Amino acid sequence: MTTPHAPKVTGALPHEPEKATLEGRNKILAFWLFLGGEAVLFGTLFATFLTLRNQVAEGPSASELFSLPMTAAATFILLVSSLTSVFAIQAMHRGNKKSLMGWLSVTVLLGLAFLILEIYEFSVYMIHDDYSMTTSAFSSAFYTLVGFHGAHVLFGILWIGILIGQLLKKGLTVVTAPKIYVSAMYWHFIDVVWVFIFTVVYLLGKAGV
Repeated sequence: MTTPHAPKVTGALPHEPEKATLEGRNKILAFWLFLGGEAVLFGTLFATFLTLRNQVAEGPSASELFSLPMTAAATFILLVSSLTSVFAIQAMHRGNKKSLMGWLSVTVLLGLAFLILEIYEFSVYMIHDDYSMTTSAFSSAFYTLVGFHGAHVLFGILWIGILIGQLLKKGLTVVTAPKIYVSAMYWHFIDVVWVFIFTVVYLLGKAGV
């Protein structure tokens, strides 16, 4: 049985299938509210980092610690993954499931590449430089902020991976489309957060500001 707000999932999909049902529109609205809460949480972590960024104790300062080329490469990879996520949504609007799955897969691979670079960065600091989370207030704030973002990237990778599996099993419908759309919203959000991290933590830190 269908509801007045839920068209049948058979036949051609509407241009924006994520908004074709009341449930889909409600999911998008609820996710905007969720992202608002996430923004407040990250804002708190940024404020904590800015308060503690000069409390380096016996450890190195940000300008001595950070390697911008590696971080810039990670930033470029994550920004490109945001673009591939846009391509995925465009493919969804065309009703092209094969292209949609392809761009989602590329997004996942780029997210994994970013995460590997971040893990490598942490390992260099912790093993080679002996710079742990307990070295100073600055290191605690740095690992918490950047690591929390990394956890969000990992969650996004797993989420999109699950959605690819659902597309294989259930196809592209007005039920699966809102899930894909909100996952793209989430991915863009963590990309934007990273731009702030790269600017506030790495660029200003390397400049000694």
